[in-house]
Amino acid sequence: MAAFRHIFNTTTRGAGRRLFSSQSGKASSSRKLAVGALSAITAAGAAYGVHTLYQKSEILSNVHLIDTVSAATVGSPQPSVISQTKNHAVYIWIHLKPTANAKLCAKVVSNMKFHVDAVVPPDMKDEEDEVIAGVAFGPNFYAKVADKPRHNFSYHERKGPLGELPSSGGDIFIHAKSNTFSKLYELTQRIVYHLPPGSIESIEDTYGWVYRNGRDLTGFIDGTENPADDESRYNVAVDKESGGSYLITQKWVHNHEPIRIEKNKIKELFVGRSITDSTELSRKPPMSHVARMTGGNAFQQPKKFEIVRQSQPWGSVSGDSGLFFIAYAASPENFNYMLDRMVGADKDGFSDDIMRLTKCVKGTYWYVPSEQEMAKLK
Repeated sequence: MAAFRHIFNTTTRGAGRRLFSSQSGKASSSRKLAVGALSAITAAGAAYGVHTLYQKSEILSNVHLIDTVSAATVGSPQPSVISQTKNHAVYIWIHLKPTANAKLCAKVVSNMKFHVDAVVPPDMKDEEDEVIAGVAFGPNFYAKVADKPRHNFSYHERKGPLGELPSSGGDIFIHAKSNTFSKLYELTQRIVYHLPPGSIESIEDTYGWVYRNGRDLTGFIDGTENPADDESRYNVAVDKESGGSYLITQKWVHNHEPIRIEKNKIKELFVGRSITDSTELSRKPPMSHVARMTGGNAFQQPKKFEIVRQSQPWGSVSGDSGLFFIAYAASPENFNYMLDRMVGADKDGFSDDIMRLTKCVKGTYWYVPSEQEMAKLK
């Protein structure tokens, strides 16, 4: 179009003086010549413009088609994946009997909205009693009821100088959260009652809660570097091809004696952060928890992998207590990297000093299907 404007301006400037000349014969001839030239130029420009508009329209249509296809093929994550934590949570860890009807069990839990709505009717819920829940499956169970996800999510036992990370397995895991504890208890009851009779080999429902405004029972703030907004959490936690997510669950039992008597300065070196405000230590050992998880002990070391943590304290004063570690990621590779570095399986050989204060008693990986993948199980 710039070339068209240049031709138009040059032609009219050259013809203008002749068009309005006092020599009428020449003017008439010039007028015809100019009009003919302008007509040709206008026709060419119009054709060019139409062609360009067609090309642009075609390109935009193709882009729209690609976006539409992409939107149609990528599933939506379940509600538990990127939503924020609430005051209470329940972690339901289920092992089924080998004789259990896997597809029937999957059908019961895949319709989680049905169970949630029964506990908190949609027309009556508010922020206080709202329940957000999601369902995950172990690798062996999921292979019986659906296609394999993109990544292998087998969890193997790891051992190091400061302890071990046992592999506990499991078939079905439910993560639910609410500001009202009783609603989570009701939901757990309902799910257990609706599973086929005699199908459960073992079940453990662990209840988490907020402690001192988001601190772990060690006294440290938990999840300081957690992705905060929904977009960041989605990018870290959701597989971009399936819309599903991978989940790690570990139950940690704290050793409260060293937590109670050890000086804060020593515990801060174990963690790599200040206990008062969670500020990262500018100088911290390579064995500190922060250094193990980020990939180095430099100040504000760029993270090699990220996860979306949703951990909470659990337990009682009279019995065991600790942290129920739960986190979502787009790939189990994120978890593998961090767990290897905890037990000294990385090339530098250092273990995580946080294991001087707590012990992992069970753990495994799960796949959290997208909403669309879950719909196929109903």
